[in-house]
Amino acid sequence: MHEAHVSLGTTLFFFALLGAMVLALAFEEKLHAKKSVITGFFAVVSLAAAEIFGILPFGPLVNVFGEELPIPVYIQGIDWGVIAIILGSSLFVDVTSKSGLFTWVAIKLTKKSGGDPLILLIFYGLLTVMFSALLNNVTAMIIIGSLSAVSLEKLDQRERLLGFLLVEGLLTNVGGLLTLISSVPNIIVGQTAGISFIDFFIKAAPYVLVATAATLFMGARAFGIHRLKSAKEKKLAAEHVAGFDERDGIGSRGFFAFGAIMLVLFIAAIALSSVLHYPLGMGFVAMAFGVIMLLRFKSTADAFYRALDWDLLLFFVFLFVVINVMEHAQVLALIGHGLGAVIALNELVDGAGTAATLVSSAAVSSVTDNIPLAAMLARILHGMEPLGDSRLWWSVIFGANLGGNLTPIGSASTVVAVTLMHKYGLKMSFMRFVRMAAGFAILQILLAVLYVLFIVPLLPSV
Repeated sequence: MHEAHVSLGTTLFFFALLGAMVLALAFEEKLHAKKSVITGFFAVVSLAAAEIFGILPFGPLVNVFGEELPIPVYIQGIDWGVIAIILGSSLFVDVTSKSGLFTWVAIKLTKKSGGDPLILLIFYGLLTVMFSALLNNVTAMIIIGSLSAVSLEKLDQRERLLGFLLVEGLLTNVGGLLTLISSVPNIIVGQTAGISFIDFFIKAAPYVLVATAATLFMGARAFGIHRLKSAKEKKLAAEHVAGFDERDGIGSRGFFAFGAIMLVLFIAAIALSSVLHYPLGMGFVAMAFGVIMLLRFKSTADAFYRALDWDLLLFFVFLFVVINVMEHAQVLALIGHGLGAVIALNELVDGAGTAATLVSSAAVSSVTDNIPLAAMLARILHGMEPLGDSRLWWSVIFGANLGGNLTPIGSASTVVAVTLMHKYGLKMSFMRFVRMAAGFAILQILLAVLYVLFIVPLLPSV
């Protein structure tokens, strides 16, 4: 089926719709509406407008056997793999938590920290980066966010939870830069540019180390999370954590052991996804682990279904529909052409286009899906081969990942971080997140610009 011709006026109309959705999300509290309702409204409007303008490929879907399947176009536009990962991971974490495993890990780390809030923040920050590099960002945020809530509750320091969750949410996107398989944009750009797994790690790891340290330092200062100073404070904290029993919440040793084994297998299954190449995808793997854990509560499984965050799931469903319409309306192509002009700045000042590309990629990915953005920019750069500046590949990689920290809808993990804040009764609007995260994101992006321009060329290629 050929792509319908789309006029500039039509593209600008849909661009305005996208802008209106972002604006509505920015004022969700003023509108007294959930994120899913806002994106749902714009999904309906976008689809209706797409039919009027005739820009979507309405009609049956033909499968590999030549059979026509009457699947609506808005169903085809949803990335069900992502939805399955969120659903499966949420079920897995919720059921596994009933084994007492997360409580056990949280108390172990809390006791290891001696009750010192700063050490605990560092422990969880490093764990977030490691999990984000091995797992997907959403799963990492769900697991670490749950651990943070348990630990701080045990320490009677629940007032620090907002700072912990925000820092962890921001670090998921930093950790997503560590390896070639840590995020989808990495895979897309890395494969197009011919960057090997080892080469990617060598080029990205130093930045991740520096950015993680800077984020933890800035987070500690911003939220007043500091070391215990006086001997009295340390003694009281030590006495406090000494009374913690990591066996609390373990109702069955058998289920606890089973939960621990399944968690290790779950992490291994996701970490090895690029090697094992699961035919049914990572969404199936996450769902399979969730269902296996549910067998322990097969007669009361409906309680876990009711506890699912349906606002989060439906937000992603409707957002995928809107983004799919925007892609067919050539809105993403329009953004891509604009960034192509930005790249040309390298011809005027060395490195200017590279820096501008990174910043522009970050800005665009903060309000839209970074996957089609990365794919589009990879195609643009590939068409420019041989590139006069190979650092452009890295500017897209860093920009597409770090832009997710600018807004609460910039990445799936920041959406989950805000959702966890709401779950634990912490108020966090769109604009409040932007105000609180802006300093972190700007610092990370500035470090990335300097790193790509001056450090990446000095590192060896494998």
